[in-house]
Amino acid sequence: QVQLQESGPGLVKSSQTLSLTCTVSGGSITTANYYWSWIRQPPGKGLEWMGVIFYSGSTYYSPSLKSRTSISRDTSKNQFTLQLSSVKPEDTAVYYCAKMTARWAHDYWGQGTQVTVSS
Repeated sequence: QVQLQESGPGLVKSSQTLSLTCTVSGGSITTANYYWSWIRQPPGKGLEWMGVIFYSGSTYYSPSLKSRTSISRDTSKNQFTLQLSSVKPEDTAVYYCAKMTARWAHDYWGQGTQVTVSS
């Protein structure tokens, strides 16, 4: 069974870059047709999908966040990383990493990590 665990700082200052890492176990991030996503949920709001890194290493981002988002990976550690630049208090949210199927459904999720952006 695939397991995911987010890690990173819980507090980031405005204008800085938020960086979170997702460590995957029970499956390889390079397995064909495994896709790896970042999703966030601001307080009192719904889930917002941020972007994905495919098993090939290519990426695709939400158009609304594309200019500030970067997803990369370290295959030797079976990890993938989110970087969100120029953060604002509105970026305060619980951030989740998740595995996507080839049909773009999320079937495994991390527990989520709270990130607060201070002004």
